[in-house]
Amino acid sequence: INFIDLNDGTVKVQVLIKKDEIGEEQFGLFTDAVDAGDFIEVTGIAFTTNRGVNSLSATSWRMLSKSLRPVPTEWFGLKDEDERYRKRYLDILLDPKVADLVRKRSIFWNAIRSFMLVRGFVEVETPVLETMTGGAEARPFVTHHNALDIDVYLRISLELWQKKLMVAGIPKTFEIGRIFRNEGMSHEHAQDYTQFEFYDSYTDAREGVPMLIDLYRHAAKETFGTLRFTINGHDVDLCAEWQRVDFNDLMEKAYGFDPRTVDHAAVIAMLKKERIDHDPKADIGRGVDLLWKKVRKTIGGPAVMTGMPVYLE
Repeated sequence: INFIDLNDGTVKVQVLIKKDEIGEEQFGLFTDAVDAGDFIEVTGIAFTTNRGVNSLSATSWRMLSKSLRPVPTEWFGLKDEDERYRKRYLDILLDPKVADLVRKRSIFWNAIRSFMLVRGFVEVETPVLETMTGGAEARPFVTHHNALDIDVYLRISLELWQKKLMVAGIPKTFEIGRIFRNEGMSHEHAQDYTQFEFYDSYTDAREGVPMLIDLYRHAAKETFGTLRFTINGHDVDLCAEWQRVDFNDLMEKAYGFDPRTVDHAAVIAMLKKERIDHDPKADIGRGVDLLWKKVRKTIGGPAVMTGMPVYLE
């Protein structure tokens, strides 16, 4: 007897292959020739096991497409983290949780999109190639535009084009788009990633913050079916009252200086003290941002932060 799982990417079914049902020759061929990753066709009788598993008792089978190299087994497969990220297709194939995240990602972005559209925002697509980057502090990727014979940059933000659209008389816009930043890599900092940004010309924080809270709750509920999470050791309840925190108070509590009045030398000294990798020539904005990235990991949400100095925006 052989038990196998058939999976077409949408549903999995168990197949029971018995020698006395399909014959010794076909059973032996199956045992010798079939590997994980092969595409096969099975004909048989559907039944449900005593444990409630939908199954198929095979009466015949045939090979449809042979896998040139069998995929790693579930138990002895991808153990090396670097290999998992380099061969993400195998990671998705072998780990149902990763495959589920791919599906949830689609639900997440479409939840945001539908939330914005029903409130009258216009979805836009703005240029990825720019002659001048802006809207954020980051090192850009540079490429050459052959037709114009000029160097251009991959965008580091979605901001400036949407502000131009406001000037053009379109007051409510949003974009879900790829941005590119040619700097440090880690499990929480990709060099290209999808970002969501929106603008509403005639709304201030009194209307914008409640809308933003509703957006988070809507996206979480649609994607995960809950508003309560445990993230990096923090219990987060998006349904609870959101904290109000001040950027300058948090930084002063952590480092003893007010970001609005601190000088460059003090920031560089603090980076050294905290053993944070940095460019000694980095301006004060980049230095304060690096220090902030350490502080933000200590905050358990949900929270609305205000007070960020203008030079960081």
